[in-house]
Amino acid sequence: MFFFFAGGLEQQVRQVVKSGASRCIACRSPCDLVDYEKVLKIFFIPVWRWPGKESVMHCNNCKLFFPQTYSLPPPDADSTAEALRCRFCDRRVESEFSFCPYCGSAM
Repeated sequence: MFFFFAGGLEQQVRQVVKSGASRCIACRSPCDLVDYEKVLKIFFIPVWRWPGKESVMHCNNCKLFFPQTYSLPPPDADSTAEALRCRFCDRRVESEFSFCPYCGSAM
């Protein structure tokens, strides 16, 4: 008997608690403090959702979820607040760009 399972478990943002609360540990762009939920999907259809245990940080640039204890200080107000960093070449990229102008990777 052959059994094929197409699905998995993923995390999704449920509610933003505080916007711009910190910086991402991977790409150093601003990230938000969020409440999240875990979603079980079977054949790409959500079948079960349950809330996460505590609030976590979520980066809108690289879509990373990580605990608050690992976060970096929030971005400076006097620096370019809208400038992000490319997660591959670590150069500053303006927020309106969809691709890094230096290495061409997707933002």
